[in-house]
Amino acid sequence: MKHIAALQNLVTAASLDGEPSDAELDAIELEMPVIRAEVELLDAQIMTLDREPNELDERRIRRARRRVLAARRELTNRAGSGAVA
Repeated sequence: MKHIAALQNLVTAASLDGEPSDAELDAIELEMPVIRAEVELLDAQIMTLDREPNELDERRIRRARRRVLAARRELTNRAGSGAVA
């Protein structure tokens, strides 16, 4: 009986443990206001999927869009000025 063994090394590096690095965590933390604003916008849009949006829904979506734009602007300005907090 012949034994079958892998003749090549693993494709992925053995040093990868699946955890994000400190730099990746810092980048996520920096983008967190944008992520939260986008989730809020998505929630507002999801609420109107199965019905016609009323005036309150439209205002909620507009406010959420403005928050996304403001968060993206703040992130861009912070990155452009080099002032990473």
